[in-house]
Amino acid sequence: MIAAATGAIVIIAVIVGLILIVGIGIAASYNRFVTQRNLIRNAFANIDTELRRRYDLIPNLVETVKGYAAHEREVFEDVARTRSAAAATSGQSPAAQAAAEGPFVAALGRLFAVAENYPELKANQNFLALQSELSNTEDRIQAARRFYNANVQDYNRRVESFPSRFIAQRFAFKEEEFFEIPESQRAALEQAPRVDFSMSREPGTPAAPAGPSEPAGTSGPGSTPPPPPAPDEGSGGSSA
Repeated sequence: MIAAATGAIVIIAVIVGLILIVGIGIAASYNRFVTQRNLIRNAFANIDTELRRRYDLIPNLVETVKGYAAHEREVFEDVARTRSAAAATSGQSPAAQAAAEGPFVAALGRLFAVAENYPELKANQNFLALQSELSNTEDRIQAARRFYNANVQDYNRRVESFPSRFIAQRFAFKEEEFFEIPESQRAALEQAPRVDFSMSREPGTPAAPAGPSEPAGTSGPGSTPPPPPAPDEGSGGSSA
């Protein structure tokens, strides 16, 4: 009788112990999901902050370029339109914001391509300061994006893996979106002009501004008409 009671106690203790272990495991997994989700949200907030910083720099940059290339109206309008569209996605999903970034960055590349044609503009202190701040902001955006995507990848892996997937399903932890420019928009980025502002040219060799079309009868910029053919010495200059 005593042995049976002892055996029952042992079985109950084992069951209680297993329940406690499973409960602790569930709680630990749940808490880790919460921590990861909060980390992802904070990481994305950093991306949004840097994107806003870049949006704020663009109007001053455009106005500075306008002072030297006011006739490039189409480029300025394209930058303004895509900037407004990208800024309007703030607070939306990462996928929506990333999709709007593609056309905006492509338009920004075309703006810098215009600036490349004006040496006086590239020597403007205000332009240099804005370009430097924009470059630093872009570096921070890329660093924040990599950090965010790394955390999303780790989180999504746990959502899909066994046994944490059961915790995710039970408590509605769903996969998070990456901040990546869609394939349909990458083509625009790859086609956008890429301008090097690293001052790698030799002094005194600035890029020449775009000029008017060549006059008829020339073969290229600065070319002269070819000289008339020399007379044939063997025939005394007369034709056969």
